[in-house]
Amino acid sequence: MDRQVVMQQGLAESSMAAVPRLSPAARRRQLREKVIAGFITLMAFTGIAALILIIVFVAKEALALFLEEEARHEASLSKMFLPQVVRQGKPAAFVWQPVSSVPKVSMIPLFIGTLKTTIVSMVVAVPVGVFGALYAAEFAPRRLRELLKPVIELLAGIPSVVLGFFALMVMATVLQDTFGLHTRLNALVAGVGLALAIVPVIFTVAEDSLTAVPRSYREASLALGATPWETAWKVVLPAAAPGILAACVLGFGRAIGETMIVLMASGNAAIVSASLGDSVRSLSATIAAEMGEVVVGSPHYSLLFFIGVQLFLFTFVLNMLASTWTKKVMKRLTGSAS
Repeated sequence: MDRQVVMQQGLAESSMAAVPRLSPAARRRQLREKVIAGFITLMAFTGIAALILIIVFVAKEALALFLEEEARHEASLSKMFLPQVVRQGKPAAFVWQPVSSVPKVSMIPLFIGTLKTTIVSMVVAVPVGVFGALYAAEFAPRRLRELLKPVIELLAGIPSVVLGFFALMVMATVLQDTFGLHTRLNALVAGVGLALAIVPVIFTVAEDSLTAVPRSYREASLALGATPWETAWKVVLPAAAPGILAACVLGFGRAIGETMIVLMASGNAAIVSASLGDSVRSLSATIAAEMGEVVVGSPHYSLLFFIGVQLFLFTFVLNMLASTWTKKVMKRLTGSAS
């Protein structure tokens, strides 16, 4: 028995001796790597915590709209989303006038204004951004591509207030004279101004997605007799569809949340109309225009935070739908779908 114990002790000592001891420099390097990894983890969780706190703060301020009796009376869900009688003897209508003797808080004019400007911006920006990216990735000479992409990416750094000022002073007059619009500031002007802001975003992400398509796809298509244009349109573009969709989602999120361009170029009037020539007012512009003068804690104050919650929900639902569609496209491209 003693002999067996001695043998086990000897094996343990020999195994410990076989493990190489770290030098002081290696130990310092390991310690430094652990500190760096801990710092990166801390920053990641700090960003997540900050996002959660922002959401909680906005939701908390908006929650008073449903908990306080005065707020429920002034801004109930029926008053926000159903037509209301503004004057006796006149039909019910959707009106946004939160500061008046009888507050009118219909959200429908704000929804319509937001959708009109966003749709116009996407109709202009998506073809320009995607086809510009397709040209840069597939057809542009190397030197032109090296110049084109940095220049367009620099456009993303232009402040939105500068684009809004350009839309207000230049584009509004040009579009009014060209299309004969009866109002100078309207949904069309604001939408085209928004397009200037989101084209660089769509172009950059779409160009990266097109460039990431394997070269073997192009070579196989050309070997089968397809022209370069057919290869780009029928092979490269569908293969990069998930990335292009992500670019469009990012552009849509930028357009629906943009404030200064819409505030300066839309006319800022809450009008229910299908015409692009009429002035509009968006959700984000409403927050920017009224938050500075609202009474803290009033129903109007909670209503503005409720608008912020709606903007967050719009973006979140859109991202979820885009993610689901992207997964389906990826399954079809990889052949895993039935």
